[in-house]
Amino acid sequence: MAINDVHDFSGRTALITGGAGGIGTAIAGRLQRGGARVATFDSRPADLDGVLTLMGDVTHSDQIDDAIASTTAELGPLDILVCAAGVSGESLRTIDVGDEEWRRVFSTNCDGVFYANRAAARVMAQRGYGRIVNIASIAGKEGNPMAAAYSASKAAVIGMTKSIGKDLAETGVLVNCVAPAVVKTRMLADVSEQHLDYMVQRIPMKRIGQPEEVAELVAFLASDQCSFSTGAVFDLSGGRATY
Repeated sequence: MAINDVHDFSGRTALITGGAGGIGTAIAGRLQRGGARVATFDSRPADLDGVLTLMGDVTHSDQIDDAIASTTAELGPLDILVCAAGVSGESLRTIDVGDEEWRRVFSTNCDGVFYANRAAARVMAQRGYGRIVNIASIAGKEGNPMAAAYSASKAAVIGMTKSIGKDLAETGVLVNCVAPAVVKTRMLADVSEQHLDYMVQRIPMKRIGQPEEVAELVAFLASDQCSFSTGAVFDLSGGRATY
């Protein structure tokens, strides 16, 4: 798809959690093309040239704190945080979801997002500027069968985005989230064919989204052009979202 580089990120520093994943890599590349200095934080290195690659686990708050400190030391004060780290969870009926699986999904999708938002807010609010974008999911609004842990964890991301956005509304730090429908990434390998068919059939456009389409919306939310939206949820669902 064609890329419109209308958003200028020159002089800005961005950190993307989950920056080695399909959506995270697309976002990192998009911000980089707009002129941003970019760092990625993931359990594996991002496949991008010219980015600061930081390795770690979002479920450990001290590692996120260290990643922000390293980003600041290497690239400059943090202006943009995008939380794209996430796991799909196993496609299981509710009665078959074990405690360990529930906590595994929540620790990454919910705890990790909160830890990163909290750490970024501490440094951004002091400077009076920041853009935080969290990647939620349409499942967090509507709930998908065979995905109780994933749906609930993404609903939590939506709720915390609204709360943190209000907390920081007068600081110059804007906090928003994107709720995509199913997007073509490596995570789909963990989803059953039945579960995937369910999701696609509920998209009026009858297709899967592309990571680059997510990145374009994130680019706006991370830019100076986004100036009066905070605590908001932006759908990217091919028409599936109804509220």
